[in-house]
Amino acid sequence: MFRPGMGGFGGGNMNIQNLMKQAQKMQSDMQEKMAKADEELANTTLTATAGGCMVEVSILGNKEITAIKIKPEAVDPDDVEMLEDMILAATNDAIKKADALEKELKGNTGLPEGLF
Repeated sequence: MFRPGMGGFGGGNMNIQNLMKQAQKMQSDMQEKMAKADEELANTTLTATAGGCMVEVSILGNKEITAIKIKPEAVDPDDVEMLEDMILAATNDAIKKADALEKELKGNTGLPEGLF
């Protein structure tokens, strides 16, 4: 029951203050965890290949492509489309790997995405 002058519903302002402190600590801890995850993503290189390793794409965990390597024998002037397909496949695979790493590093919070 609410009693004016008694601190509200059965516990007073101390419980609300403690809850607020706990919530602030949780937010701070979560922001620290996310910052560490972002740093790890930015410093982790992932590699994907296509066409029997004829094309290799390197990407950072934050999805910045850092290198594309193409073996000379993959270059056929009469079949540029196949080379384009291999580059596309390797790039998409590299992005999927980066997404999986991000989910692994950030997805274990138990909180809705975008909360912090």
